[in-house]
Amino acid sequence: MTERQVKMIVLSTEDLDESIAFYTETLGFPLKFRDGNHFAALDGGTITLALATSLDHPIPGQVVVGIKTDDVDGDAKAVDDNGGGVAKGPYNDAHERRAVVYDSQGNGLTFYSPLRRD
Repeated sequence: MTERQVKMIVLSTEDLDESIAFYTETLGFPLKFRDGNHFAALDGGTITLALATSLDHPIPGQVVVGIKTDDVDGDAKAVDDNGGGVAKGPYNDAHERRAVVYDSQGNGLTFYSPLRRD
């Protein structure tokens, strides 16, 4: 059986510095890491709160839920077969296998699984 965990919420930003300041100074979320001027991860406890510009955001302008899964390809197919849609089919980036999909109501999801390093 495939294991799934909601691990991340991705928010859009046009000004990463401003967004980081808001979430760290106003709300007190610690900064985990930053990738240039296009992505930052904040420690939200059991969930990572990610801030991303259009360069790194899977669906710019939307809130996207990141779901860690054992079966990116199978989950993307299940969504597509059951009333959702695939925005970007399964692919490997530098660290993970990913797919960007929409649920049956148009909400964005990213399935991901760390790549195995042999």
